[in-house]
Amino acid sequence: MTPKVATQARMDNPPQLAIFRAMSSDCDILIVGGGLNGPALALALAEVGQRVTVIDALPLKRRKSSGFDGRSYAMALTSTRLLQGIGVWDDLVGDAQPMLDIKVTDGRAGEGPSPFFMHFDHAEIEEGPMGYMVEDRHLRPVLLDALKKHKGIKQLSGETVVSQETDATGVTVTLASGKALRGKLLVGCDGRGSGTATRAGITRTGWDYGQTALVCAVEHERPHHGIAHQFFMPPGPLAILPLTGNRSSIVWSETHDNARQINAMSVEDYLSVLRPRFGSFLGGFSLAGERFTYPLSLSLANSLVAPRIALVGDAAHGVHPIAGQGLNAGVRDVAALAEVLTDALRRGEDIGAAAVLTRYQTWRRFDNTTLALATDTFNRLFSNDNPVLRTLRDVGMGIVGNMPSLRRAFIREAAGLTGDLPRLLKGQKL
Repeated sequence: MTPKVATQARMDNPPQLAIFRAMSSDCDILIVGGGLNGPALALALAEVGQRVTVIDALPLKRRKSSGFDGRSYAMALTSTRLLQGIGVWDDLVGDAQPMLDIKVTDGRAGEGPSPFFMHFDHAEIEEGPMGYMVEDRHLRPVLLDALKKHKGIKQLSGETVVSQETDATGVTVTLASGKALRGKLLVGCDGRGSGTATRAGITRTGWDYGQTALVCAVEHERPHHGIAHQFFMPPGPLAILPLTGNRSSIVWSETHDNARQINAMSVEDYLSVLRPRFGSFLGGFSLAGERFTYPLSLSLANSLVAPRIALVGDAAHGVHPIAGQGLNAGVRDVAALAEVLTDALRRGEDIGAAAVLTRYQTWRRFDNTTLALATDTFNRLFSNDNPVLRTLRDVGMGIVGNMPSLRRAFIREAAGLTGDLPRLLKGQKL
């Protein structure tokens, strides 16, 4: 019998087919999505000996663009620990801005903030800065360079998955190019419109907030001293987040119609609308780069897992940016899934087995749902001009701001130090 016929004979026999497929896996783990969570997960798993393939729909040259695209992230202290654990933080820290304080106020544009506010100072905890502001244009290339250097990771850029099939021993994906890949587990890191989730039959719950985020960076006259500001106004919150130098990232929420009109304005008119909202505490300011808009919505996957499939990051949960916790929640997913899979591997378990994936879902589902409900509630509570609600929230902020124990609890939450933390977020090795 020729080798070709022998192969065909094995594939026609179901028990032998399973053995053939198990032996012919291209890798251990297939990751769909080359944004931030996908590469971070790949690096974490490759460090413990897993063979990983990252499938990215965007060409590599677009992923590594050096221009400012409006995206910057408030990375909690624990998220930077994960970056340290996967070996990329040292290459990034020079472009990261520590967040030392957070000030939260309420008010109307042009009228100044309410006298009731919350002030969170990193000096009230022992661990250091609550987090760092990191620009996407710095973070993404560092992750992609690390992928390229790791022998256990294969990266396919400019490729999309058009189908996926699971069986008792693994999962096979077919790419638009016609190429088929096989692994023991498929991880969807492909965003809110996750094709991985859709093909697995995982439905979603969510809604549109009726808000659009206007995003830009500004350069200002006075130093920000590492202080992040959150100013709640009736149409939506305004975040002023410190970047390196005398620059700040602006995330400014308005109704869809207002945002569309504002973003269409000239630079001068755009700034004239922003100034009464921004205030004068940092002196005069000007745009530092382009302007961008992002519609805001809630999107929760109704399951984080399916047979041989797990969802991470926005593919599992897309939340309002009101607390800047979207990427941090994804990083927690990455750390938890990496730990669950590593522990299963060391016990000799099948990393794609339902019992293993259920551990991941049990660990992360409650935390993700709680974050979604919290951000949704805060947005609804603060994005209005109801006088009763305004009084209640101002009094509430005043109480929290004057109670040290509550303040420290909020600071630790902002730093990501609460809850059942995976080892990587504690600064430990997998």
